[in-house]
Amino acid sequence: MKHLASARHLPLAALLATALLAGCDRDSVKVYKVDANDANNTPVVPAAPATAPATAMPSAMPAGLPAPDNSGLPKLNYTLPDGWKEKPLTQLRVASFEISENGKAVDVSVIPLGAMSGGDAANVNRWRGQVGQAPLDEDALAKLAEKVEVAGQPADLYDIAGTSPGSGDAERIVGTMLHTDVATWYFKMSGDANLVEKQKANFTAFLKSVDFGKISPPSTLDVSQLPPSHPAIPGMDAAVPAAAAADVAGKPTWTVPADWKAGQLAQFLVAKFVIQNGVASAAVNVSQLAGDGGGLAANVNRWRGQLGQSPLSADDIAKLPTIDASGVKATLVEISGTDARSGQPASLVGVVLPLNSQTWFYKLMGDAGVVTQQKDAFIAFVQSAKYPAAQ
Repeated sequence: MKHLASARHLPLAALLATALLAGCDRDSVKVYKVDANDANNTPVVPAAPATAPATAMPSAMPAGLPAPDNSGLPKLNYTLPDGWKEKPLTQLRVASFEISENGKAVDVSVIPLGAMSGGDAANVNRWRGQVGQAPLDEDALAKLAEKVEVAGQPADLYDIAGTSPGSGDAERIVGTMLHTDVATWYFKMSGDANLVEKQKANFTAFLKSVDFGKISPPSTLDVSQLPPSHPAIPGMDAAVPAAAAADVAGKPTWTVPADWKAGQLAQFLVAKFVIQNGVASAAVNVSQLAGDGGGLAANVNRWRGQLGQSPLSADDIAKLPTIDASGVKATLVEISGTDARSGQPASLVGVVLPLNSQTWFYKLMGDAGVVTQQKDAFIAFVQSAKYPAAQ
């Protein structure tokens, strides 16, 4: 059976990124329902581990910040292993469990964070610091990573043994991260070393069982990933410059490559495809806005920011190459850098297509090798589009 947990997207992403997450916190199958609205939001602020790198997330959310609103995130579904007991949600958790045996306890948490949650290496080293282990560089961490599956996608699992800084008892952390378009999901099990070891197989089975349901309408949103002219969304705390929203009820039709798999739609996406090559992957997103969508320069530079690159000048934007698509000239954008969500090298190929008082945004982004391999197929996909006559 599947557990359903309602999660809502985080506001104030930049603020929360500087002050989040206590440790990404602490067989019959049962069915549970968890609502993030029921979370106990009493602040808990332990001291951050001394060995945590500066780029990692601090240990907890400080007093006075509102509870995160995760309404833009999909519902989290999973199979709950026998013996795992639901416990109250605290701070950022959308799922929280305890496992007890012979007076020993283990904590399991699931926490989604927005795009500024920090790189994988920084967060793994933060976990290492929590059990008294020194930080390692990315090459050393890569050698320790175990391959697991989370929600049908490959991920790296880190198994870290050490001691509790408070009691000196043997303690262990097993954790992984899943990067999606709307958030990075942190799955973590921590506590008594022997019990963590005993529950590790259940934890990996739990990860494999995860899938994501439909996304709830957002009441707040991290607007940093949206085009500057995106229409205002009712109920949002952060204002987005208003613009007339285009009707996308009649989607285009495309010739889709055989190795592209339909992905879970997030807000504002008309279509999404996932491309997998072993453990490497990339995603194709298609979105559309009325008018010029905020302007070519603003959108190209938004994409550049997602890979840690500085903005281009108006003159440089004007020199970007074009391709023929649907009888017009579409701007072709190619960017390489570091994915702001994962801290990993990534590449992006994008096409901005103005058509009939609307602008279509096509983006291929992910592992550099996959993006390079798929570039020609991506351009052919864009050029194959047949748009509804109403447009």
